[in-house]
Amino acid sequence: MGKGIPLNDQDRIPWLCNLHDILLRDVATGQHVVLACSALKKVYRDILIRGKDGAPQKCAEPGKEERLAEVKLLVVHLSGSFEVISGRLLQRKGHFMPAELLQSQFDALEPPSAPENFIQISVDKNLSEIIATILKIFK
Repeated sequence: MGKGIPLNDQDRIPWLCNLHDILLRDVATGQHVVLACSALKKVYRDILIRGKDGAPQKCAEPGKEERLAEVKLLVVHLSGSFEVISGRLLQRKGHFMPAELLQSQFDALEPPSAPENFIQISVDKNLSEIIATILKIFK
């Protein structure tokens, strides 16, 4: 992306699988985890939840019943117009993604929908409003 070339599925899937493994590890130790990434497509979000195959994997631990290796995930979909997001991207200094790639992100976007576990928040809100909206979900 830093060279102006959008990532494709083959670029993203190994990275998403690594994130799934990190989520599994951290959740298994009782941690509450916040992961920020652009899981633009439903299949990407499925990988974060279920791993590479997009289907629950059985994981056996010695002395324990088999369990499904699935992460409970709440997707926070920050939605905004191309114009608003483009304007903000142009104000960033030193960010790895050039503004020229934004259209490819919008083209790839599959907004979450039922039955996915998600909330949608407009980026027109200020940061403190966005955070407050998210925190209300966990109270």
